[in-house]
Amino acid sequence: MQTKESRGLVLFNRNYREDDKLVKIFTETAGKRMFFVKHISHSKLASVIQPLTLADFLMKINDSGLSYIDDVKEVQTFKTINADIFRLSYASYIVALADAAIEDGRHDAPLFAFLVKTLELMEQGLDYEILTNIFEIQILDRFGIQLNFHDCALCHCAGLPFDFSYKYSGLLCPQHYEKDSYRSHLDPNVPYLLDRFQSISFEDLQTISVKPEMKQRLRRFIDGIYDNYLGLHLRSKKFIDDLSKWGDIMK
Repeated sequence: MQTKESRGLVLFNRNYREDDKLVKIFTETAGKRMFFVKHISHSKLASVIQPLTLADFLMKINDSGLSYIDDVKEVQTFKTINADIFRLSYASYIVALADAAIEDGRHDAPLFAFLVKTLELMEQGLDYEILTNIFEIQILDRFGIQLNFHDCALCHCAGLPFDFSYKYSGLLCPQHYEKDSYRSHLDPNVPYLLDRFQSISFEDLQTISVKPEMKQRLRRFIDGIYDNYLGLHLRSKKFIDDLSKWGDIMK
């Protein structure tokens, strides 16, 4: 085993035996690891192994089995997120997406930074639905999916009212709509926003305002992308879908 200190985000924990826990932590320098915490009811770690806890962990890393936490400091929790079931459900979903996107033990500091920054912006009160859309689009490459929402897949012209084609795995301009009779028939603002989402900087997020109807169109299309290209169905995503239905009933 090797001793390391790293910033880390708790993804989840689960019971193991009567009074022990297994804790999955995404660390900045050692990737995702499963940690064993013994006698949790008497452990000083009990409060810091909750999901969505960010901290500096002193760890014993085991590349062939469970790792261990020696100490923890600089603990940060996301109080605003945890106090809002809608915000919390979206935060839990992007955490689950990050967990699904890379293998355990694989170092991915850029993804760690992207995940933490997205959570921090949710905590600050920025639009959690749009932040989630941006995260979903930008993390696609971790799953081996690279889609171009900038120009036509056939003639590479840009700046037109595009539609998306699953046949060509990209956009079609009006001149080439007829090449795919099963094209998506999107509102042209959907690919326009997705093009922005692929390269947007966090500083620019303050300027984005999306109406509820457009959010629904983005949600439906991104769901289709994940269904058609990944076949990924996370429980946290289903919870968001169910929560949206409950929210509509309560309006």
